[in-house]
Amino acid sequence: MAPTHAVVLGGGLAGMLAATVLIRHFDEVTVVERDKLPDGPEPRTGVPQARHAHLLMSGGARAIEELLPGTLDELYAAGAHRIGVPDALVSLSAQGWVPRFPEMQYIVSCSRSLLDWVVRSRALRDTKISVLAGTEPVALLGDREAVTGVLVEDRVSREHVSLEANLVLDATGRASKLSRWLADFGLPEVPQETVDSGLAYATRVFRAPAPAAAGFPIVNVQANPRDPHPGCTATLLPIENGRWLVTLSGTRGGEPTTDEARFVSFARSVRDPLVGDLIAGAEPLSPVYGAHGTANRRLYFERLKSWPTGVLALGDSVATYNPVYGHGMSVAAQSALALDAGLRSGSTVQQVQRDIAKVVDGAWAMATNQDILYPGAVGKPLSLTGRVLQRYVDRLVRTATTEPTVTRAFIDAFTLSGPMTKLMSPRVLLATLRGPRGTPPAPTLTAEERSRVTGPV
Repeated sequence: MAPTHAVVLGGGLAGMLAATVLIRHFDEVTVVERDKLPDGPEPRTGVPQARHAHLLMSGGARAIEELLPGTLDELYAAGAHRIGVPDALVSLSAQGWVPRFPEMQYIVSCSRSLLDWVVRSRALRDTKISVLAGTEPVALLGDREAVTGVLVEDRVSREHVSLEANLVLDATGRASKLSRWLADFGLPEVPQETVDSGLAYATRVFRAPAPAAAGFPIVNVQANPRDPHPGCTATLLPIENGRWLVTLSGTRGGEPTTDEARFVSFARSVRDPLVGDLIAGAEPLSPVYGAHGTANRRLYFERLKSWPTGVLALGDSVATYNPVYGHGMSVAAQSALALDAGLRSGSTVQQVQRDIAKVVDGAWAMATNQDILYPGAVGKPLSLTGRVLQRYVDRLVRTATTEPTVTRAFIDAFTLSGPMTKLMSPRVLLATLRGPRGTPPAPTLTAEERSRVTGPV
């Protein structure tokens, strides 16, 4: 039999995880990447958002570890931080400060560049995976019944090459052209939904004070979408090499500035000034980087009645999320697991695409049900059912500020570590209907932690 070949379009995190899966099922895998991949943990040219805050939730971390065993140890050895949740999380949610109960889940905190580098280097240890860099896909080969490969173009010479493949997987992200290529085959338009809060964000890296370079919590001040003004947030992430990565964000009308002189003042202007206070005396190590284009966008490939064999989509090519929620990387990793399970079971590509859609559902609902509430948000308003569910979630999050049972259900859902159905379990439902008992905590940074930044009082 002729060797089997799969092509992955996109060499980012989703693409490399997909390649790791596909090499288990095909004789060789070619990754087509439009940029030159860096030789170390450096930002990729075509991924400007890589400079901003990224969170790898425990649900995604476990998925990556299952796909590439040893990845987490390598990340920690390179300086990534394992942040217990909620014990090492100082977070003001829309409904109040999250209590720092003993660890229930965790978050891996590091730069996106380090995470990409470690995953990429581990994936490419398999010599049956090759990378075609500086090359971008132009069109699919085949027809509406079966995709047989992809036409690619060298970005320098403009030479076209046809790559024959048994499977083409699109992991090109927000710039995906898959829906257009399918339309070129005469297939119906792919249903699409967008919810855009108008969010923009700005990021700067600081040197952490020496006493706070290790063992310091993530600090996150979220917006309340029900407030009648733009939602502004501030997030401080401990990352490798004794640094803090600080990302500020604001929805339409409240966008953060890229003016270095106003960065701290914006951080202090959100619902609580804690992040701004922490960085006020810290040494900046980078300019302020700004970014837009953060709309939640989903393509419902699974709804097409006719789907050609030989093609799939995964990661941001299927759905993108407001990065404030930190779910994109974890959904991509869990989608790769769904891809592996589907191929192992002999499912059709159409069924695999539906399985990937099921992975997307929870994170999509969490992001869009919040973002549509912000002033000036663009998108389909919540249905009556959606509004009732949203009010329940609001009450659940408020109850989580005092009730450990509800906190655990909320944390499991937030870190994509358990099914969303746990939010409606009898115990959680009863506790939520009863509501919070006692007084929600005040800002939860301890005096000892604060003194590591500002010095003893």
